[in-house]
Amino acid sequence: MTTNLQTQPDPRVPAPAPALEVRGLVKHYPGVKALDGVDLVVRQHEVLGLAGENGAGKSTLLKALVGLVRPDGGEIWVRGEKVRLRSVVDAADHGIGMVFQEQSLVPNLTAAENIVLGSEGPGVRRGIYRWNTMRRLAQEQLDKIGSHIDPLARTDTLSFADRQMVEIAKVLRIEERTSHPPVIILDEPTSVLESKEIETLFTQVRRLREFASVVFVSHRLDEVLDVCDRVAVLRGGRSVGEVPSADAAPAELHRMMIGSTGSDDHYHGAVAERPDEARRPRLVVRGLSGKSFRDVDLDVHAGEIVGIVGVHGSGREDVCRALFGAEPTTAGEVVLDGEKLDLSGTRAACAAGVGYVPAERKTEGMVGPMSVADNMTLTKQQSRCTGPLVRPRKQATLVDRWIERLSIRTPHRGTAIQRLSGGNQQKVVLARWLVAGDVRLLLLDHPTRGLDIGARSEVYRLMRELAGSGVATVLLADSLEEAIGMSDRIIVMSDGRATTEVAAPPGGKPTPLDLVKEMV
Repeated sequence: MTTNLQTQPDPRVPAPAPALEVRGLVKHYPGVKALDGVDLVVRQHEVLGLAGENGAGKSTLLKALVGLVRPDGGEIWVRGEKVRLRSVVDAADHGIGMVFQEQSLVPNLTAAENIVLGSEGPGVRRGIYRWNTMRRLAQEQLDKIGSHIDPLARTDTLSFADRQMVEIAKVLRIEERTSHPPVIILDEPTSVLESKEIETLFTQVRRLREFASVVFVSHRLDEVLDVCDRVAVLRGGRSVGEVPSADAAPAELHRMMIGSTGSDDHYHGAVAERPDEARRPRLVVRGLSGKSFRDVDLDVHAGEIVGIVGVHGSGREDVCRALFGAEPTTAGEVVLDGEKLDLSGTRAACAAGVGYVPAERKTEGMVGPMSVADNMTLTKQQSRCTGPLVRPRKQATLVDRWIERLSIRTPHRGTAIQRLSGGNQQKVVLARWLVAGDVRLLLLDHPTRGLDIGARSEVYRLMRELAGSGVATVLLADSLEEAIGMSDRIIVMSDGRATTEVAAPPGGKPTPLDLVKEMV
């Protein structure tokens, strides 16, 4: 039998200074106040969750903490000392490091080279790598998080989860710059991980707490509550409160984030009546084969949303890319509305009325420096042209209509899309196919990845609208619950094959357990 005895702090002993403290931080961008007096305290040896909608100011705050953004006002304190973080090097010198949502590793280097990159120290002598020393330096960092990765393995041969461990080990090298416990910031570290990989990561995060402080950012509120000690919430660039994880629930955090109550089943909604043409398949796939999949058969009716689920490596992502002409095929036939679909390239797919929203939004779904307007009309230039000439007024009228209809938060249609929050970027990427007006088949590869509850709800609404207009949709969902909530039918893929179709049981939908049984 054990008894929990909470030791009362001795009032004569001063409390240790927070590992990191933010006081009244302010940051302005043209037309936007990204941070409006944000306060934040990260205690020593704790995991602090940071939650907020897309556009709440999280990304700007994190960039300020690692020296990528210089605030216009407010203060940053590290272990009781006021600091100015003018660069990433400044932040590292004060023991602050960040694992970014988009990984920053060099793929053709070894794990060891990536871990010590920029701080090789004794690992390099007269410009030549000392491999034994490099391996030892990297192994020291990997041992801290209990990772068994081979330091000399090429990074591009590792799984995403293992690369995430390399990222954390790389950040832990900042301990060499300071004698104090580091502050590690994890920005959406689970966004593309499978359930087993997430649990492995959580184990490492709990291990990190023993010798570091951690700021954990995720849109998945159940994860935040699972792994964090406290949760701080931002809304509209302001701090709106914090709660102990043990006393909170996802619905409460959602209320704090958007000012109203939420529900875990926000993707569920009434399914619109299917048009008459839904009685025959719009998309017919027979025997489709490629590098990582083979003999895939698939039917999707007009106005139908078909989800494809499977574990990592099942081949479902490559099937989706192949249907858009972005992945080569070796056999099979694809027919769209009775006509054979040309899979030779993405240009042919677009011309045939196929739309695609990729999982890697920032690298494949948009052109960051280009404006919202140009990104929205990228695939259908005639929507903004008269003959060979671009008509700015025609483009402006069209784009402004969709900005208003989709409630896209942007200072102006001419704002670079990379300046928008993730949710608003995703709305622009989806709007691209709405602007086109002739999409018959829409391929959605994790369309809600990295989005908060409010932004996800908007994406679900758009999906339902498109289905209601007769668009056939193939969905690779971000979770099994999402696949169940949004799909009319669900196809399970395993080892590159479409193995079965999981239908709803009498009076309801399949459960996540039903799908897991088929996936494994």
